Amino acid sequence: MDAHCHIWALDRGDYGWLDRSNPAFGPIAQDFGVRDLSERLDQAQIGRAIVVQAAPTLAETHWLLAQARGCKTIAGIVGWADLTQPDIGATLRTLAGHPALRGIRPMLQDITPDDWLLTAPHSGWVQAMQDNDLRFDALVLPQHLDTLLRFCARHPDLPVVIDHAAKPALSAPRDDPRHGLWREGMMRLARDTGACCKLSGLLTELAPADLPKARDILFPVMDALLDWFGPARLMWGSDWPVLRLAGSYRGWHALFATWLAQLPDADRAQITGQTAARFFGVQP
Repeated sequence: MDAHCHIWALDRGDYGWLDRSNPAFGPIAQDFGVRDLSERLDQAQIGRAIVVQAAPTLAETHWLLAQARGCKTIAGIVGWADLTQPDIGATLRTLAGHPALRGIRPMLQDITPDDWLLTAPHSGWVQAMQDNDLRFDALVLPQHLDTLLRFCARHPDLPVVIDHAAKPALSAPRDDPRHGLWREGMMRLARDTGACCKLSGLLTELAPADLPKARDILFPVMDALLDWFGPARLMWGSDWPVLRLAGSYRGWHALFATWLAQLPDADRAQITGQTAARFFGVQP
């Protein structure tokens, strides 16, 4: 199972972060639908996928749920909702009426201040998430990890997964303070909370010049995450099609498979599908 990927239709008009006029976004400045995703999954012999929101709008969440209707490729949807609204409970109940909805993700990496998660959302949203059997995808950066740790401590019964391993600053100089924030924050989250972690989005955190050294850079990071979280709390994801900014689906899957080869069969099975199926409550 691919625990983290996207589909989008740009003419819908709510992907503000994806600037089609910027040449850097060229590889992803086009529509990607269920058929495109299914082709990548088939090539990698992956059965199903969790599709995650890419626009901070209810309209996109409803569109994703419509794409999932009757679709065997999509195991579940992680959508978006405005957690600050007083009627967030009713909104989540309505969204959860669709069986494909498995979680909610605010785009925390783009929100200021860094402690927004503790101060801005409506007081009833966590209980509404739990009442509707929803999970929380934490799209965070290293500077958010202390906030996330405090949030998880306050709400130990809410299932939380850290997207893209909190985006470690893989191409930054050794003295960059984000390295310490990431290592300390992820170690504490693994030790002191029940949060899971997605091994996704890591390739795109490398600068183009570092891509030839991807194995040397990424394998120690994944080794550390495995040591901290264990296979029962790790799940593989592609972050396709954002992945196209750095490489191909086939290439990232092959690189990850090389790392996985060192592990026992039972551990590989958890990371490549069982953890995601269990966390999101979907069929493996």
